[in-house]
Amino acid sequence: MKTITAILTATSAAAGVMTGVVGGVVTGVATGALTARPASAQTSKMPDIAYVRSGDIYVSNGSAEKRLTAGGGHSRPRWSPDGRRIAYLSGAQLWTMNADGSGPKRLTTRAAAGPSWSPDGKWIAFASLSCSGGPGVYRIAATGGTPAVLFPSECRSEALPPEPAAVAPRAGSLTDRLRADDAVAWSPDGAKIAFRGGECESVYDACLSIGTVASGGERAVAAYGGGSLETQGFAVVPSWRTDGARLAWTAYQVGETTADNQPVHLVEYNPATGTQRTVGGTLDRELAYLDTTHAAVTAQYRGGSWVMLVGLTDGARQPFHQGSQPSVRPIR
Repeated sequence: MKTITAILTATSAAAGVMTGVVGGVVTGVATGALTARPASAQTSKMPDIAYVRSGDIYVSNGSAEKRLTAGGGHSRPRWSPDGRRIAYLSGAQLWTMNADGSGPKRLTTRAAAGPSWSPDGKWIAFASLSCSGGPGVYRIAATGGTPAVLFPSECRSEALPPEPAAVAPRAGSLTDRLRADDAVAWSPDGAKIAFRGGECESVYDACLSIGTVASGGERAVAAYGGGSLETQGFAVVPSWRTDGARLAWTAYQVGETTADNQPVHLVEYNPATGTQRTVGGTLDRELAYLDTTHAAVTAQYRGGSWVMLVGLTDGARQPFHQGSQPSVRPIR
């Protein structure tokens, strides 16, 4: 496996960006070139990144890439904790496959969204219609079986609602497509799951919650409209840092004034303090952590969606491959 410095050089060449090395740091020297990762990361190994292009799933850790699916209609790949399997969506159903694309297996017959593995690899959480009529969070054994409700907690004792029909991929603008994305994220300690909606929807027009798996308790960490809030917007596609000390999500806001408007962007949140900050650039979305200070995101580049490697502290950016919805393979 190549080092991060090597992969940045390779992706620069693949993207047609001339680079040089100054003081151990790869830097763009062509017009429009992007700054790469800092020298401090050069001994780190570059993990495999799964991503989606034209409805199929690819994997790469350098200039070469491998296509794992065919025929389109695939989305939201998520690596298992041991890096041996990938959960993904196909035809609005939850599937798994081996890391090389072999052994595809459908796990659900109900419409599913945004899978996330439990840290021990035994379960996969996903979103689907709940007994309340809104989005709920379920878990299913990674080997298949009957799903069980996690949130809202009052649905845990209720019969599973009828299986909703598969929903066609949402069309429209980028914000239209993102605002109803129900991807979920299981925390690295296994105790919590972040998801769109929740009890907070009884107060706000849109919100993002962290739910405690054991108790079923929820707390909102982002909210728009309703209550005393005059903003509109959404917070979707949550992603935990591998140490659990940060939670990132994709956000959008229409404020009370034009100055308060925020186009699609990334938020990084500290669950311990409740503080948050914007990371990445305008229209960056769908963050997946590489380590504590670097991430792969979906970005607008060359007129389309690209997976971009981003420095979260220095703002360094490097195009990786054309595509979206990155997921980083754990390094063991």
